[in-house]
Amino acid sequence: MSKQSGLLMGEKVYLRPLNGEDAELYYHMFYGAETRRLTGTQKHLTKEEIAAYIERKAGDDSGVLLLIALKDNDEAIGDIAIQDMDRNNRTANLRIAIGEERHQGQGYGREALLLLLDYGFGILNLHRIEIEVYAYNTRAAHVYESVGFVREGVRRQTLFYNHEYHDVVMLSMLETEYRERYIQ
Repeated sequence: MSKQSGLLMGEKVYLRPLNGEDAELYYHMFYGAETRRLTGTQKHLTKEEIAAYIERKAGDDSGVLLLIALKDNDEAIGDIAIQDMDRNNRTANLRIAIGEERHQGQGYGREALLLLLDYGFGILNLHRIEIEVYAYNTRAAHVYESVGFVREGVRRQTLFYNHEYHDVVMLSMLETEYRERYIQ
């Protein structure tokens, strides 16, 4: 799929919907040990289960799931989602993952976050977007705080991964905070 089909365009990345042909790509993108650790992924999914997940998400009106792709070569490098939208309270949560280590620390995730925050607050008319990060993923927590997410608290020993319990840090951003920071 080319960048012409991108939903949201940035300087280095664009965000596009997933389709059935992406199951193989999605399967390999998130199977690395470090990516699984950073996302707390414990379950091993088959390509068929991933294809079914993509199909379910396509028909789900409580969120949006998009691939993050590089503008210069159309390579898909991760995914980002607004999910669990509560239309009455105008809230949702956000998640993001960059698949391979070579793409991490390049500013791609930050740009994708800003694109989806703009979409969430501007198009979806959300008032509050929250995100969670495992306490050991300090690089991601730093990025979230640098774009304006505010640390709200810690859910202690929420994840059991690799024989240890880990805390989850909860952060959020309000529509007014986003607008003050990014809309002139």
